[in-house]
Amino acid sequence: MYDAELANERSYVEGLYARLDELRAEKIEQLGEVRRTKSMGTHQNRSERDAFASLYENRLAQLNAVDDKLAFGRLDLDSGELRYIGRIGLSTDDLRQLMVDWRAPEAGTFYQATAFERLGVRRRRHLILQGRTVKSIEDDVLDHTMLVDGEHLQGEGALLAALNSKRTGRMSDIVGTIQAEQDRIIRSPLSGALVVQGGPGTGKTAVALHRAAYLLYTHRERLQSAGVLLVGPSSAFMKYIERVLPSLGETGVVMASVGHLLPGISATAVESPEAARLKGRIDMAQVMANAVANRQRLPRGDVRLDVEGTRLVLTVRQVRRAREKARATGKPHNEARVTFVKILLRELTEQLREHIEANGAGNTADRSYLADDVRGSRDVRVMLNLCWMPLSAQKLVSDMFSKPEILAAVAPQFTDAERAMLLRPADAPWTESDVPLLDEAAELLGEMDVTGGRAEAAREAQRNRDLANAEKAISNMNQQLEDSGVDGILTAEQLADFNIVEGESLSNAERALTDRTWAYGHVVVDEAQELSPMQWRLLVRRCPVKSFTIVGDIAQTSSAAGASSWRQALAPFMGERWSLEELTVNYRTPTQIAEAAVRMANAAGQVVSAPKAVRDGEWEPLVDKVAPGALVRRVVEVMEEETTAVAGGLVAVIAPPAMVPETAAALRAVYGHRVGHGAGSVEQDIVVLDPHEAKGLEFDGVVIVEPAALLAGAGGRVGDLYVAMTRPTQRLRLIASQPLPEGIEA
Repeated sequence: MYDAELANERSYVEGLYARLDELRAEKIEQLGEVRRTKSMGTHQNRSERDAFASLYENRLAQLNAVDDKLAFGRLDLDSGELRYIGRIGLSTDDLRQLMVDWRAPEAGTFYQATAFERLGVRRRRHLILQGRTVKSIEDDVLDHTMLVDGEHLQGEGALLAALNSKRTGRMSDIVGTIQAEQDRIIRSPLSGALVVQGGPGTGKTAVALHRAAYLLYTHRERLQSAGVLLVGPSSAFMKYIERVLPSLGETGVVMASVGHLLPGISATAVESPEAARLKGRIDMAQVMANAVANRQRLPRGDVRLDVEGTRLVLTVRQVRRAREKARATGKPHNEARVTFVKILLRELTEQLREHIEANGAGNTADRSYLADDVRGSRDVRVMLNLCWMPLSAQKLVSDMFSKPEILAAVAPQFTDAERAMLLRPADAPWTESDVPLLDEAAELLGEMDVTGGRAEAAREAQRNRDLANAEKAISNMNQQLEDSGVDGILTAEQLADFNIVEGESLSNAERALTDRTWAYGHVVVDEAQELSPMQWRLLVRRCPVKSFTIVGDIAQTSSAAGASSWRQALAPFMGERWSLEELTVNYRTPTQIAEAAVRMANAAGQVVSAPKAVRDGEWEPLVDKVAPGALVRRVVEVMEEETTAVAGGLVAVIAPPAMVPETAAALRAVYGHRVGHGAGSVEQDIVVLDPHEAKGLEFDGVVIVEPAALLAGAGGRVGDLYVAMTRPTQRLRLIASQPLPEGIEA
């Protein structure tokens, strides 16, 4: 009977893949047809073809991304219907449904039905695919009347198979094994901020990613144009999860780590925890406002300026009045500067005119050239820039942290010792804590036009010239048409637009990546407990409607600027417009390892949620105590045992940041190319990371080097060590030369 059912499922799934291939071929043909005609026609026609090309490209990308495990489930309903569940919806040309998208309401019962509340489901079948072939099937029989002699209730096999599979260095989706509590959170309403709290291994990241895919499916019209932003803690984490959303049928989500949230900035440098804490304080917003105001300066006294040999006087009173009027516009610094400059140029021009007329040059001569003389004076340009310099965000922040006198002026609330922690060279690389300050500065400064508006004027002048040329060409053409008895139908605007050389057409996601002011429809934040108040301020600016999915675990906070409670983190920005859900089951970490991590945290005074592990492991945590100076040698000695134990799985060595290069070099000397180092190497057999890089990742085996140093490096906070201890799915080993933190050993 099983063999017959398996054969039926294989036949049906082959039909699904055949339909998938048909749709791919159809989109390839449609895309080819569009591309063949893309360079022809009017500007409007080209825009329409670009839109169709983008539509076909996106659909083709979706169809290509869902090939692996296209279908994963079937529902046998009380009505007699057999409903297949898969990554996307598929129908025949005559709209007969072949498979339901997992996000559709009618697929919800696949995750929610139980034997106690069947929701009209008699049997839930899991299809386990290898390539395009159904390898096996597993049934959860919810209606006991379906059981026949010799049969028994099955269940959880698909879940346990997924949990026990080897890690690949890339996160896999859980679409076929989503559990009921996870599904309820995934399908929560869009509005407001939803906080998903969960201990290690509870599937917080998977829930966040599947929720992003669900929201894009359910609220496509609202979110497709505005987009969804997914923020993670590190580049390693973003690489780890980058394949999940495409595998769920979504290719347009913008993904960025916290160090890459500002276009053009790649913040990878590391700074002291104390400096990060200071930069993360919410009052840094006022510091940035002070820094901008500090660059709108008054001269110390009246200034004499040379304009074509004539001595003019720019008074402090004039500069103060111009500054007040510019500030009163409410515009950002660089835009308000236009007002400031116009006022003073006008007053200096008038002063020059009065001087010339007072010296008997007559009253009827054309004086229009005087404004150009004033504007072209080197003395005038230098003085206006000294009083109100156009600035970039990078220049403002760099000057603030490299010049003690500026920092003292704009941050009087900081002590001398605190300001000393923030000082650094002007060319120092950017850190993650700098990004929200740069964003705040960019908001206060606005776009910088060093030409003083001349660039925009030049574009407008060019447009007018194009229109004039077009009108002349059309006039000649229309006369010829009229002579032939045909009225002209082409306008100057259409002809000018037709001759515009357009750049490459970009998707919404690509445009959002390069536009700092882009307002997203929804933001998903992973490892959110690490964010500082200033980082939250940046993210809320990215989503003014405050529609967020926020996932994390307060107990895992390791950043000095991170949160100690969700209310502390969110209330200043969300008020009461947020709700909290909690995941209670640990799917990743075996019982023995999870309990050791909780004991360690509790012994340090940290109250942590202790989700129930669904499985026991084969090994208790192993502890090697070695002499000082022997840590790295011991890591190399045990690695063969560790890689053999996990039988082809991935092993991570998590060490204090200062020890990562030495440890990686020692391992590479023995194991060669099998060893990776840092964020970009999480797919190697052996990878050496620091705790920050390991956050959010998982491995078959983990070796922790000097646990006490991880605590010391985090200022005694257990977050780094707790995170490191909860990364393995099978085996944990700790190598220590210093006394172990309390609680690790039972």
